[in-house]
Amino acid sequence: MHIVTGGAGFIGSNLVRTLIERGCDDVIVVDEMTDGHKFVNISDFPIADYIDKDEFVTRLSSDKGFASGIKAILHQGACSETTEWDGRYMMQNNYSYSQKLLHHCLDNKAQFIYASSAAVYGGSKEFVEDPLFEVPLNVYGYSKVQFDRYVRRVTKASDSQVVGLRYFNVYGPREQHKGSMASVAYHFNNQIRDTGAAALFAGTDGYADGEQLRDFVYIDDVCNVNMWFLDNPSSSGIFNTGSGRAQSFNDVANAVIQWHGKGKIRYVPFPDHLEGAYQSFTQADLTQLRRSGCDVEFRPVEDGVKDYLAEIT
Repeated sequence: MHIVTGGAGFIGSNLVRTLIERGCDDVIVVDEMTDGHKFVNISDFPIADYIDKDEFVTRLSSDKGFASGIKAILHQGACSETTEWDGRYMMQNNYSYSQKLLHHCLDNKAQFIYASSAAVYGGSKEFVEDPLFEVPLNVYGYSKVQFDRYVRRVTKASDSQVVGLRYFNVYGPREQHKGSMASVAYHFNNQIRDTGAAALFAGTDGYADGEQLRDFVYIDDVCNVNMWFLDNPSSSGIFNTGSGRAQSFNDVANAVIQWHGKGKIRYVPFPDHLEGAYQSFTQADLTQLRRSGCDVEFRPVEDGVKDYLAEIT
């Protein structure tokens, strides 16, 4: 069995799609459907089963036949809202729950590939998989870096595959349920369609209007990285998963405008509540990823946005 936690979410549902396209007929989605709108992300997939996230943990400990049949867990389930400040809730969801799944895989020699985040770097100007550069700006980033640290500590002598993928700014189909946490490509597309103008932040942190830089990475490329590690079980570690190229929010907006053949950009004041908790620059250092042997190519924003909008419009 291939388990995808958070399998009804954005990245998780795309991983489910990718596994099924590869011919896997044993894909089980684990999620929690309090937000029932997420069902649309998996409604068109012939999955083997759906299990609630809490029931899944119970079955791991109570159903030995089920637990022993798991080949791999692709763990994407998490609270990913960077504006959530309930630390207890965040740590239970992103840290404690992840520990339980990790130890199941270590005990049963199953592959464990999990979602970390570029949020672990926070205010750092270096994006290298090294504790020196891990300075999260919010409790979401802290929950992710604390689990990465735990993984480093408990897997030193393990021969089981454990892979943490530090996702940068992922965008693409099946993110519509994320609301304010959906990608800027998603929001710019809606804004251009509905009002004719994409709203970007005015300059901040020394950057000109709309020129804050992020490493935007297309969802299909992220899925391909996951599949590479699934196909290479001898490779373990924590790896950046981004394009390796920082591009501006203006670049994204202009790519959306070019797709529609109309529209303009307007700049809005930078929100007070994001002061001190916002990354104005991210760019994945891909040295470790390439050293692992992973040769997945990452498309630039101009190509990714085109692929994205072609699929959803």
